[in-house]
Amino acid sequence: MLEILQIPVWRDNYAYLARCTATDTVACVDSPEAGPILEALAERGWSLDLLLNTHHHPDHIGANKVLKEKTGCRIVGSCHDPERIPGIDRQVDEGDVVQVGEQHARVLFIPGHTRGHIAYHFEQAQAVFSGDTLFVAGCGRLFEGTAEQLWSSFQKLMALPPETKIYGAHEYTLSNIRFALSVDPDNLALRVLEVQAQALRETKQPTVPSTLAQELQTNPFLRVDRSEIAQAMDMPGAPPAQVLAELRARKDTF
Repeated sequence: MLEILQIPVWRDNYAYLARCTATDTVACVDSPEAGPILEALAERGWSLDLLLNTHHHPDHIGANKVLKEKTGCRIVGSCHDPERIPGIDRQVDEGDVVQVGEQHARVLFIPGHTRGHIAYHFEQAQAVFSGDTLFVAGCGRLFEGTAEQLWSSFQKLMALPPETKIYGAHEYTLSNIRFALSVDPDNLALRVLEVQAQALRETKQPTVPSTLAQELQTNPFLRVDRSEIAQAMDMPGAPPAQVLAELRARKDTF
C-alpha cells in the first residue's frame, strides 16, 4: 500500500510524503520549504529516498537542495525543464515509471501552467499528484503554455479511473468554487461541494484530495466541452480550448 501524508506549508501549499508500506521507501512530492517536511519525517522515523517535482516554481522546488543535502534523496523532474529543477538526478517524460518501493508512479506530461509540468499517477494507490495543473474545482494559471496544451493535459487526467484521488498542491477550493458558481450556478453537485468545503475549512481540515469523479461533475475547467459552460462564456459552439482560454482569463480577474 501507499501511505500518503499531507503536509500544509506556507499559507495554502501542500507537500506530500508517499511511503510504500511494504518497503518503507519514502518519496516527497514537491518541496515548498524544508522545515515542515523534515519535521514530518523525523516524527515518524522515516528516511527520504526520492523527491518528485511536478514543476519549477519556487513553491515546489524551493527546498530541493536542502532536502538533498540533509537526506541524500534523489530528485526526479521533468525532462522538458531540467535546468529549472535544482539538484535533478533523473529526467522523466510521459510514460516513464518512477518506483517507490513496490509502488510505481507513471509520469504524465501535462504542460499549460508551465512548459514542463508533469504529474505522477500511482495506479495501484488510485492517486495522482497533479501539482498546479488541476485543483479542486479549478486549475492553475496559463503562465507558459497555451489553452490547447492545457486542454490536452486535462484530457489525460480525465482518462484516469473516476475513483482516482486528485492531490493538488494548493488549498484554493473555496475561491475556486465561488468562481465556478459564477459561471455554472445551476450545478447542484457544485452547490453540495460548496457546503462540504465550507464545513471542512471551518474546522481547519483540508478539502484536498478530491476525486476525478467529483471534478468531472463540478470543475468548470474540465467541462469546457459542455454546452452550458460554452454558453456561459458567450461562446456557443466554440472549440473547447477556446472556451478554456476565456474561462481561465475570467478567473484571472475574478
